[in-house]
Amino acid sequence: MPDDTCDTSADPAGTRPRILHLISDSRRSGAQNFARDLHHELRRRGQSSALMALAPNPASGFGSRSSPCPGPYVDERAMPPEARSRPEPSVPSPRPSGSDTLEAPDGPGLRSATVLGPRRLHPATLLALRAAARAADVVLAHGSDTLAACALALAGTRTPFVYVSVGHPCYWTGTALRRVRGGALLHRAAAVTTLTDEARAVLEEHFRLPDGKVRVIPNSRAAESYPPAEGHDERRAARQALGLPADVLLVAWIGAIAPEKRLDLALDVLDRLPDVRLAIAGDGPLREALARHPAAARAHFLGALPDPVPLYRAADAVLLTSDSEGVPGALIEAALAGVPAVATDVGWVREVVRDGATGALVAPGDPLALAEALAKVLACDRAGLGAAARAHALAHFELGAVVDAWQQLVVDVWAESRAARRA
Repeated sequence: MPDDTCDTSADPAGTRPRILHLISDSRRSGAQNFARDLHHELRRRGQSSALMALAPNPASGFGSRSSPCPGPYVDERAMPPEARSRPEPSVPSPRPSGSDTLEAPDGPGLRSATVLGPRRLHPATLLALRAAARAADVVLAHGSDTLAACALALAGTRTPFVYVSVGHPCYWTGTALRRVRGGALLHRAAAVTTLTDEARAVLEEHFRLPDGKVRVIPNSRAAESYPPAEGHDERRAARQALGLPADVLLVAWIGAIAPEKRLDLALDVLDRLPDVRLAIAGDGPLREALARHPAAARAHFLGALPDPVPLYRAADAVLLTSDSEGVPGALIEAALAGVPAVATDVGWVREVVRDGATGALVAPGDPLALAEALAKVLACDRAGLGAAARAHALAHFELGAVVDAWQQLVVDVWAESRAARRA
């Protein structure tokens, strides 16, 4: 099937289910990047697939609380250039009345998403999701907000949904209230996927999920989406495109500027390495406070990038300072791009970063140890570490190796749904 097709109807025999991928918003971050890559690969295999977001990129300001809510939205990157300046673009409904196909105005490379509403759990967003899901056979819900949205919007419909869990379950099951609320939502899903056997055990124990409901499918990315920079000139070009200095040691930090991601630690590390610059891709509630950190003068706050690839190609190393992670997609992306990483040894980070072979692992919460490890990585054979990181990621986290498992899961959920309706 050609990449630019928008036909998402089932095959003529009706033997392959129509899939709707749902992401929380149109940013380029971990869960969203995986959903885009999986959507693209399924379409390439001839599978019916569409991609939609609950809300716009928060950095765009579109659909904020002060903005009007005219009803279904489209990510501006999916619109032709001449339409982007129009204050009230005319956007087709995600599912026109009487249609049996999903509208998927995907942009180049099928990476843009239809945006359903102004905010993630806004009533208009949930109504648009309910309408769109009627044209799908299975919804894949990527990210925590999509779990609540699907549980609410799809109640009483015939469309089952699968919740794609990518974080560490212990982080969001830390209190009794979270467990009760999370359990109520998870039991509404037809199936739940997680990244490791340990995560599956936690979900089953904390939420009393029945045997077989939780499937383990490893995190992954499409290698073609994260090409390494070929030499110094391409790295300089990537830096120039991002407005970053050309001839310095540049470290990338990518993630939400939220408490658990510990950007404060990254800035403490920067304070100990005067010859290093830090490029920060992301946004969040702590950005304003951390911009006043003493080391922030050597940090470049880039905001939420529309595409992280140029930053990987610009960076000499990637730094992850989180207190909690699952199997971080950003580290997989960096590895595929041939960039070594220094990361806190939390969750299942060590499955991506091989200490001493593809980068370095450090105990969480220790800025001195992180600074020492980063200094060593920057001073050694970075090209060799990056090549080893890419080889490891290709062997263990390339998307093509797990797409069969996703297709089988969707078929199983679809079959169970049809059998239940016939019963």
